[in-house]
Amino acid sequence: MKQRTSGSAHFDRWPRNYGTAWEQRDSAAAARLFSAAASYYRTPFDPPSVGHAAIAAALRGTTDSQRDVRFEYEILSAGQERGIAAWSACFNRVGTRVAVRVEGVLSAEWDGDGKCCCFREWWHLLENVPSA
Repeated sequence: MKQRTSGSAHFDRWPRNYGTAWEQRDSAAAARLFSAAASYYRTPFDPPSVGHAAIAAALRGTTDSQRDVRFEYEILSAGQERGIAAWSACFNRVGTRVAVRVEGVLSAEWDGDGKCCCFREWWHLLENVPSA
């Protein structure tokens, strides 16, 4: 995983841990980054997944079709209660081995325990990209 950090130790850890869980396709580890009642908005148009079980299921539904995931991020803003990061991921689709690149922006709000309580992302993907 490649990263550029902001100097905010709290938010620097969160997207790094999220990216590591994604690269390892470990939806349970990713879900543990969220508070028990967290809202996870995968797109601005879909209703959120709420709570650990729903977030883990949503992430598992995504990562089950991916292999060889590489995640990068750059912190754009980090405050006391929210961080914003630009991110990108490359992976191959299971079965077809189609190469995919996804780029997006995420916003994570956290509680006093350092758990994300509201996660929103906006992203776009490109398929059949040249392999890196």
